[in-house]
Amino acid sequence: MPTSDLTPAPRRSTVEHIADELRSAVMSGRLAPGTQLGEVDLAERFAVSRGPVREALQRLVSEGILRAVVNRGVFVSELSVEDVVDVYRTRAVIERGALEIVMAERREETYRALGPSLRQMRAAAERGDGPGVSDADQQFHEVLVEGSGSPRLIRAMRTLLVETRMCLGELETTYPDLGAQVREHEELREAIRSESETKAKALLLAHLDDAVARLVAKRAEPVA
Repeated sequence: MPTSDLTPAPRRSTVEHIADELRSAVMSGRLAPGTQLGEVDLAERFAVSRGPVREALQRLVSEGILRAVVNRGVFVSELSVEDVVDVYRTRAVIERGALEIVMAERREETYRALGPSLRQMRAAAERGDGPGVSDADQQFHEVLVEGSGSPRLIRAMRTLLVETRMCLGELETTYPDLGAQVREHEELREAIRSESETKAKALLLAHLDDAVARLVAKRAEPVA
């Protein structure tokens, strides 16, 4: 199991540390869908007892990132096409709610906060770095939801972004033209600053609808 990069837990928040490390490993692809996770092995790698590992695994199972199979163990979740659609449908609800708050109260602050991720996305696109564009894309959407200032929306979004990465898998990006991916986000950022809430919402929802359509189409392609 590719868990050699996991680091021993610090004294504080052992369960949170383990959960965060495993969540990050799933999101980065170091722990692939279907990978089995053993308590004993993880306890050794984190240099802790099995109790905190068990609790961290249970937390990730409750988030849907892992799944527990009776008499078999705990595995990294494998997402179906239906799961992909559900992830993006749920993201649309979360991001639309966050956008409503942003447009009512925090337009200028959020516009500025989105700048760094958009610059990273543009730079990655210019060098043809699809994974880099995808990473900056996810950061953009996380920052957008953070702009709402709602702890619950932010917490829900972080889980959904892990599942988004699981949906993407090795595809990293479904855009044949990375520049188009950048332009969609540029338009949304400008709308947040200067357009109506209706226009900003329309751009956001169109972007998410297009993303899920691309993913579903890509998954439907025959494996070479």
